[in-house]
Amino acid sequence: MTPEWPAGLRDYVEDYLAEDETVEDATVSAARARGRALGCVPIGAAGGAALRFLATALRAKAVVEVGTGAGVSGLYLLRGMAADGVLTSIDVEPENQAAARNAFAAEGVAPGRTRLIMGRALDVLPRLTDSGYDLIFVDAAKTEYPSYYEQGVRLLRPGGVIAFDNVLWKGRVANPEDREPDTNAMREVARLVKEDERLVPVLLPIGDGLLVAAKTA
Repeated sequence: MTPEWPAGLRDYVEDYLAEDETVEDATVSAARARGRALGCVPIGAAGGAALRFLATALRAKAVVEVGTGAGVSGLYLLRGMAADGVLTSIDVEPENQAAARNAFAAEGVAPGRTRLIMGRALDVLPRLTDSGYDLIFVDAAKTEYPSYYEQGVRLLRPGGVIAFDNVLWKGRVANPEDREPDTNAMREVARLVKEDERLVPVLLPIGDGLLVAAKTA
């Protein structure tokens, strides 16, 4: 039987790779502040560390991000990707992508390493190449997560990974009485990923929940 987490243990996990006052993390902190001002809540430090880890482990050269936000998750992904890797990031809000461009410029990311596409992800994703990507990260409209899953698995190469943020949805997924559309969508994408025989999933209880799955074939 898995014991309950003692008080403070979750904070210990979340702060294990907390952002500090280095120049590198100052770039993330500035992007995080812009994201909050724009109303697009960025991924936390632990979740960002997980993205960087995944990109590094995969030696990712081609990454798709659904939901650019203010560039926080993009910075973490780029830091883990291969030096010649390209991040394709999709967002419907021009203000978000402008903020992300500022963050990437402050980081010193070469312009050719990012491809920012403004538009609705479900209109853009079908135009991307089948099996052409190493890693896909999803943090956008929650009710559309099941549709992002369908497109994302198509885009992944064998051995590639798809990751969904916020799948615990502030703990609401565990409350059977919560039938709000966003909550139902989180439950549905978790079910779809678990039942997909092409995927090997794991649910990581960091931040607001990170659902990660590798494509076997």
